[in-house]
Order: sequence, then structure tokens, then C-alpha cells
Amino acid sequence: MEQTHRTPVPGVEIFAIGTELVIGRIADTNSFWLADQLARLGLPPRRITCLPDDPVTITEAFGEALRRGTEIVLTTGGLGPTPDDRTVECVAHLAGVEVTVDAATIADFMRRRQLTDESQVSPGLRKMATVPVGATVYPNPVGWAPLIALPVGRAMFYLLPGPPREVQALYETHLRPLLAQRSPRTSRACRVLVGMVESEVSPLLEAVMRQYPDTYLKAYVALAGGDGLPVDVVAYGPDAASAEALLGQAVASLGELVQGRGRSFRLTPPA
Repeated sequence: MEQTHRTPVPGVEIFAIGTELVIGRIADTNSFWLADQLARLGLPPRRITCLPDDPVTITEAFGEALRRGTEIVLTTGGLGPTPDDRTVECVAHLAGVEVTVDAATIADFMRRRQLTDESQVSPGLRKMATVPVGATVYPNPVGWAPLIALPVGRAMFYLLPGPPREVQALYETHLRPLLAQRSPRTSRACRVLVGMVESEVSPLLEAVMRQYPDTYLKAYVALAGGDGLPVDVVAYGPDAASAEALLGQAVASLGELVQGRGRSFRLTPPA
């Protein structure tokens, strides 16, 4: 059945913050992981950006995202205890608010460190408990810096720390449910192997996407081997059943086109 309507989806951007990322000392694995999670929710990011630990650059980049009409902004990094961790102050400046020490976060730190007086809280912990005024704060189940949510204009900013283990824990515990409420759709995906080269299969992928506009098909030449050229098929729908049904239709259509030209076509096992 031909798809004729696409549900409007909030624009999402990811910002990975850290000079170590920009100069190539550390790989930005957080953005890769978050993009996959967002796509599964039906919220694929439209842009991923790496930024150095420079407050002017960070604030300008955030402002540009707002001017692009981005509605959901995810950031990783810059929430730690060191002087170059500046994400909170940049977002607060953009929102036109002050920063404050979150009492609930301080109380959580004291409980976990078994401190009896707030004066025992280190400057580093106090810095990680500092948030923009008006923010909603979600505790970190495996680390210290919390997830911080703050509306800025028409966008919602979600600030995550940098360590991948903490990003993933905060996403699973708090962020996934929050974002799922914003998504009008979900997605399903699979990978197939076709006995064609990219130039041969590309017109077929375009034909399937024209027939089923709520799909995305992509061939990966870099992953090609003796068993064929890998092609990802992604389908979006208002619910899991709809997305699964559309995925099946798109895969069947591609299979007919490939095999109709006398070439091999097979599904790969789920990852």
C-alpha cells in the first residue's frame, strides 16, 4: 500500500562538546549511540555537531540551532567539575537565566558520599550540582553530573555528561521516556544483502522510497563483501505494528526488483 502522508516530527540535534573530540584525541561514540536510539524512537537527528570547550563557540552553535527551528537539543559533555566544563553556563546565558546550586542534587551527593554537613561537599561536586534556574534535574544512577532539562525558546535542551556509561544510563532511566512522549512515530529496520553493485541497486532503492515515502534505504559500499552489498531498510509508522508492516512491504518490493533482474537477495540475521 502506497504511503502518502508523513507525520510531522520534531527537529532534533545532537551537540558533542569537548576539545578532545574536535582535535581527534577521543572518538565521539556518544553521538553514534544516541543517534541510533533516537532513530529507533522515530526521532532521527537532523544534525550532529562536535564543539570545542569554548563558551562563545558553544553559545553561538546553540543559538543557530534555535534559529533553525530545532525543537529538541541533546548535548553531551561539559558538565564536569573542571574549569573547561562550560555547557551549563552557556545554556543559561542563551536562556537569559542565572545558575543555581540544585539542593536535591547536593542532598543526593551527601547521601552517596555519607557526608553530614553541606560544607563537606567539594567545589567539584558543587559545580556538578549547578544548573540553570528553572531547569528540571534528573539524578545520575551511575555517576555524578545529572541530566538537566531546560526549555529555551521553543526548544527543549537536555544536557548529558560526557562519559558514555553515564550517557547511556541517563538515557535509559530518564531521557528515553521523555523523548518517547514527543515522538509521533516509531521505526523498525533490517539489513539485506543484494548481489549488485551500488550503481545498479541505487535506482531500485529510490524506486522503493518513492513508493513508500516513510522509508529510508541505504547501501553500504564499505561493508560489501563476497556475500553481497549490504542495504539497510528503515520504516517509520505511528506504532510498532504499522512500522513493522511497512518494513515488510518495502523489503518485499526491493526483493522483487532485485530478483526480477536475476540477482541474489537475502535478509541478514538481526544484530
